[in-house]
Amino acid sequence: MDERQEPYLKGELKAIFFENHANFYKVLLLEVQETSFPFDKDEIVVTGNFGEITEDTPYCFYGTVVTHPKYGTQFQARSYEREKPAGKNGVIAFLSSDRFPGIGQKTAEKIVETFGENTIDLILEDKTVLAQISGLNEKKRNLIHDVLQQTQGTEKILIDLANFGFSNNQAAMIMHRYQNETMNVLRANPYQLLEDIEGIGFRRADQLAEELEIPPDDKNRIKGAIIATLQNLSMANGDTYVVSEELMDRSLQLLESSRRFLIEDGALIEAIVEMVEEMKIVEDEQRFALPSLYFAEEGIASSLDKLLNRKKEVNYPGINIHDEIKAVQKELGIVYDEIQTTAIEKAITNPFFILTGGPGTGKTTVLKGIVTLFCELNDLPTDAMKYTDGIYPIIMAAPTGRAAKRMNEMTGIPSSTIHRLLGLTGQENPNEEIYTQELEGKLLIIDEASMVDTWLMNRLLKSIPAGMQVIFVGDKDQLPSVGPGQVLHDLLASEAIPHIELSQIYRQADGSSIVSLAHEIKKGKLPADFRTNQADRSFFSCQATQIEPLIRQIVEKAKAKGFTAKDIQILAPMYKGPAGIHALNAMMQEILNPNPNKKRREVTHFDFVYRVGDKVLQLVNQPELNVFNGDIGEITSIQYARETEDKVDEVTILFDAVEVTYQKNEWNKFTLAYCCSIHKAQGSEFTMVILPMVRQYGRMLRRNLLYTAITRSKSKLILCGEEAAFSFATENTGDFRKTMLVEKLVRNRDKDKHTFQVKITPAKPVEPAEDYVLTMEKVTNGKIDPMIGMEEVTPEMFLSVK
Repeated sequence: MDERQEPYLKGELKAIFFENHANFYKVLLLEVQETSFPFDKDEIVVTGNFGEITEDTPYCFYGTVVTHPKYGTQFQARSYEREKPAGKNGVIAFLSSDRFPGIGQKTAEKIVETFGENTIDLILEDKTVLAQISGLNEKKRNLIHDVLQQTQGTEKILIDLANFGFSNNQAAMIMHRYQNETMNVLRANPYQLLEDIEGIGFRRADQLAEELEIPPDDKNRIKGAIIATLQNLSMANGDTYVVSEELMDRSLQLLESSRRFLIEDGALIEAIVEMVEEMKIVEDEQRFALPSLYFAEEGIASSLDKLLNRKKEVNYPGINIHDEIKAVQKELGIVYDEIQTTAIEKAITNPFFILTGGPGTGKTTVLKGIVTLFCELNDLPTDAMKYTDGIYPIIMAAPTGRAAKRMNEMTGIPSSTIHRLLGLTGQENPNEEIYTQELEGKLLIIDEASMVDTWLMNRLLKSIPAGMQVIFVGDKDQLPSVGPGQVLHDLLASEAIPHIELSQIYRQADGSSIVSLAHEIKKGKLPADFRTNQADRSFFSCQATQIEPLIRQIVEKAKAKGFTAKDIQILAPMYKGPAGIHALNAMMQEILNPNPNKKRREVTHFDFVYRVGDKVLQLVNQPELNVFNGDIGEITSIQYARETEDKVDEVTILFDAVEVTYQKNEWNKFTLAYCCSIHKAQGSEFTMVILPMVRQYGRMLRRNLLYTAITRSKSKLILCGEEAAFSFATENTGDFRKTMLVEKLVRNRDKDKHTFQVKITPAKPVEPAEDYVLTMEKVTNGKIDPMIGMEEVTPEMFLSVK
């Protein structure tokens, strides 16, 4: 056994059975030459994440011996290395082999004589050393280095990353980002990972920096903490900026909690000023923002300004809109009230219009009228399948796949997710410019607009061409987007866009107490009959520890009455604890999809068990497969490794009409969906919603969260928990997100009136400080220009950034 004290094997690679280019996962066949464990066969299957690996080449693998049920002993490699040619003769033979065309025996001997047995390492570290070899032109020098880089460099980088503690997926992302410069980037500034690689936080980067012996007062470390603080607060709170005091305090806390070292305020201030100069962060009147968010808000304001000013009104000469609306009512068999009629008229005659309203107020009915009238006025068939003149001019989209499907069912017009519409994957780096193609059509309708975050809205608005009408539909009182911002709220607050809120409740006339409950909660109070059971809703009082057994009884009775897993949805705000999502999912699985005799196929993945028939939730966007974050599906089959071509376990899930197969290393893309978060359920509706609410949920008890959960129910709502928790959530509006979008929208709206100005740069030159020592006082009092060095920089230069 070598000094690493872990099982290893050496041999020559004979075949690559399977490889996944996204994460470097491969299944290999190795001709065994040496092992540290008992093994009497000539060949063995090796699995793991490997870089550029070549056949007929010797390797040494380190990892674990496993027994496969069908294929016997296999080796799961944690790390590996190519067996380097031994001795000078070995290196000469290697360099003069077919891998290096044009490099003959004599040239190889000359190289090895110059550099010795460490020739390969020296060339990889600095290819310019080959200039010392006479008769070796630049083309051949580059060839030698590139081949060595391909055969040795990628593997070495992956090994180094594994030794630094990065997971296989993280190593793959880092390699894709930095390529052959990976280790140079990390050694120079490991905190660059915070900006470039999703899922790597400050403490992980700081741990790497400490291993690389980067001191705790290094300026890159301080800058990394500032970036991480802005990222963390933006994603945790949904804010698009952080005030200076909070940025200072939180950054210092992060720095000093990660490593026991006192950071002076002056060092932090100096780093902030430099980052503003470098455009790493943006300062606006003592508010600090990530450039991607700041310029996304600028982009939204600018795009809306252009869309609204290109055409103030949409006219139909010779057409009486009121008469046309009457004809639509007759055609649809609907009678619109005055406010609904006005909404249809404004939607048809304005280039940009927002329709809002709570449940039961007729948004769907009004939208049908808008679409029908638009088709009448533009000589379009309401059935998109009957349109034969190119692309159908009405485009419909929503933030989630389920919301898009509901739009299609409601109107009969094809609809998609916004990501799919724009050709996005959902994995784009906010800091990188992404080109989105201009949309084609006459009318764009976006449903569930409250769910669209700042980054996505910026890209959406940039894709809208001149002349296309736009209608946003949503409920302003629902949860804002998961990502930063509260765009729909800000658009309405700015008064920059024509809008109408539907308030008259019509579904209540059908006897829906769920709708009336939602509207009472929206007003900030629980109704007097909250505890009184209604035909469509019930309340059961219990403590947190009683939630699971109570819901078990409810679900068992519902199952006996014919309700299925598709009909029943539990919504909970938190994942952990006895009333959390994980515990409730396990309980629901045993009720709705039990497997007492193990006759149903199942697999285990970490703490989860997945069975055929399980209800599961998609966690990531995969537009290439037409599957999106928030989609709910059912496991239709499980194939064990012995049955699959790639020799790995597979789970197949049916999402509506789309069937997707996931190999074992992709099982983190879905989870059980019997119980899910309220955020994940947004944009969906369910026959029966079970909603536990206890004080244990703490800061999650907010009015918009409760309101959103209740409005997910179509016909049956079961409330359980502590009335005090429901009451607190109803009264607690939470904190409005901190954004700059409203003032930017108002600035553009009133730019000709000169009634509102946003001061982005100082109105007068900053007076120089008496000395050059940076202090917080000088920053606060404006004695240090936050825009120093940015005289030629304008927001428009960055509006294409997400």
